[in-house]
Amino acid sequence: MRILITNDDGINAPGLEILEAIATELAGPSGEVWTVAPAFEQSGVAHCISFTHPMMIAKMGERRFAAEGSPADCVMAGLHDVMANCRPDLVLSGVNRGNNSAENALYSGTLGGAMEAALQGLPAIAMSQYYGPKNFGLDNPFEAAAAHGAEVVRRILDASPEQDDEYRLFFNVNFPPIPADEVRGFRVVPQGFRPGTSFGVEPHSSPSGRRFLWIKGGNQQIRTAPDTDAAVNLDGYVSITPMRADLTAHDVLDGMKSIE
Repeated sequence: MRILITNDDGINAPGLEILEAIATELAGPSGEVWTVAPAFEQSGVAHCISFTHPMMIAKMGERRFAAEGSPADCVMAGLHDVMANCRPDLVLSGVNRGNNSAENALYSGTLGGAMEAALQGLPAIAMSQYYGPKNFGLDNPFEAAAAHGAEVVRRILDASPEQDDEYRLFFNVNFPPIPADEVRGFRVVPQGFRPGTSFGVEPHSSPSGRRFLWIKGGNQQIRTAPDTDAAVNLDGYVSITPMRADLTAHDVLDGMKSIE
């Protein structure tokens, strides 16, 4: 198997090392793992692409490249430049430092990379490690992802349905905020919503008196509805959420036909 990996935390992020180990296990002795990752951190860029300016790409080692762009840019660079003559069988994005459950998924560059791969017609999985009091202080906070990452990818690939050429599936995987030996299993669940919390801004003034705003996230320990992603993560399960790039609210289409 030939696998392309990327992330949004940057080419030197520890989570990318975890993903490389996962991909190497999946690829097997005769497989290949290629890395095209952002040269600098790109957290929160979602599915952004560098449409109005070029990006520099540099070879960092064998099958390892850094691009001055977003995760979606990196996937396109991988498919149409770096691997133009050896298209991958699978794209993996992550392992993100922090969860991309619930509303975080909408902002996530990690998911942006997987989404771009799906739009390019490839199987794609985004992987993120939830942080919390039980794993934040571990020697390896990514312990749950490292131990269970390869298995969850195998299960997804084995269970994925045949797909057509329209908006293909990609998968959002979040590992719970606990040590690896406390993981209770895998759950296939929808995206949730954390009630009463959202991203916001926090103002600060510089020494020169200029005013700046920092983007600030909400409380990540708030539970979503039962049997949704963040809820099962906080209960100790790996969440698996099938997604598509189609943003249509299909459930309200028929109800709004009266305006035609």
